[in-house]
Amino acid sequence: MINRIRDIRREKGLTLADVAARCSPQTTAQTIGRLETGTRQLSLTWMNRIAAALAVDPELLVRSEMAETPRYVARLTADGAEALSAPRDAILPSALAGDGDLLALAIEAPAGQYRAGDQVWLRRVAPPDHARLLNRDVLAPRSGGRFAFGRMIDRDESRVAILPPDPGQRQVVVENPAWLAVAEMLVRAL
Repeated sequence: MINRIRDIRREKGLTLADVAARCSPQTTAQTIGRLETGTRQLSLTWMNRIAAALAVDPELLVRSEMAETPRYVARLTADGAEALSAPRDAILPSALAGDGDLLALAIEAPAGQYRAGDQVWLRRVAPPDHARLLNRDVLAPRSGGRFAFGRMIDRDESRVAILPPDPGQRQVVVENPAWLAVAEMLVRAL
């Protein structure tokens, strides 16, 4: 079995020592390195400790040697479904291109076009670029650890106005948001 500890650790900008210090109980950078390279067996206990240290689900740390990238094999046109001349790799949320951190929003109750169980993948955008997000669905941090989500309908230098997805709701004004995250991909289970 191949593990993804190194990939995830590097994505998060952490060193071996950082991960070792975040483990509970703490361990050494050498131990984490041995687990990454497979010179030490990754037990379920180690997998759970390292996953907690990296703040990810444990199953993200392992991948099958036989795992293939999901592929597009057909497309749906006005004339119906048809085969692609050459299958190509599917776009996965982890492969979204662009600057800024990726965030995910879990939809637990229906809201507008969103259904319970949907995942919305968003890209964090710095304040100088907020103007380009007008009329896009955004997530904005608010005071007290809360968020506002919906269509950004107005902005000026110090505030943004967001219209929640459910019809009939009033706009939410967020003063001086540190960042906004714009919706880039909707993942919906069928």
